[in-house]
Amino acid sequence: MVVAIDGPAGVGKSTVAGWISETFGFFNLNSGSFYRAMVVKVLDEGVDKQDEKAVIEATGDAELELIDGKLYLDGKVVEQRLRTPEVDRWSSIISSIVEVRHIVNRHLRRISGSIDLVAEGRDMTTVVFPDAEVKIYLDAGVSVRARRRFEQGSDSRSLEEIEKSIIERDDRDRNKKEGSLLIADDAEVLDTSTLTLAQVYEKVSGLIKAYL
Repeated sequence: MVVAIDGPAGVGKSTVAGWISETFGFFNLNSGSFYRAMVVKVLDEGVDKQDEKAVIEATGDAELELIDGKLYLDGKVVEQRLRTPEVDRWSSIISSIVEVRHIVNRHLRRISGSIDLVAEGRDMTTVVFPDAEVKIYLDAGVSVRARRRFEQGSDSRSLEEIEKSIIERDDRDRNKKEGSLLIADDAEVLDTSTLTLAQVYEKVSGLIKAYL
């Protein structure tokens, strides 16, 4: 079974997906880790990271597997290499290459055929898992999302600066050539502006239980 959750930044997707994973015993699929693994592949191959053709060739040969909840690249556990500064630097650039996104999506769909999972992102319900059994789109107003991030205390910017960055990110996400932020026709839309994360979780959990 696949539970796919989409929505803009700051609506609680990651937290809710984590809770769903724990409650229902589903694997919590982080597509970003797969893109980071592709960066590791490119680095290991010594490929020119700005040569799209070379990057596509290298990532096309990558073997990705999930074994006991750990991500393996070409037969080796790669988890501890995914958060290095160099991988951080190149992940958004390499993940924007359309063919690399196609390659990663094929891996994600293949893996989903053997396990129950919950996946969150920007295009999980529309591109990666269009046939997911449960599709959810979480949303909230820009000012609400900005204030949530500001009150978390993990961002040193002012409330106004955070709000501006969210607006800019939303614009980028909605205008990508591939994997843009859209609402699937058959997704359940939940506005979280006036809800706590616990209330959002209860609503999502109820949708899953109704399907099961």
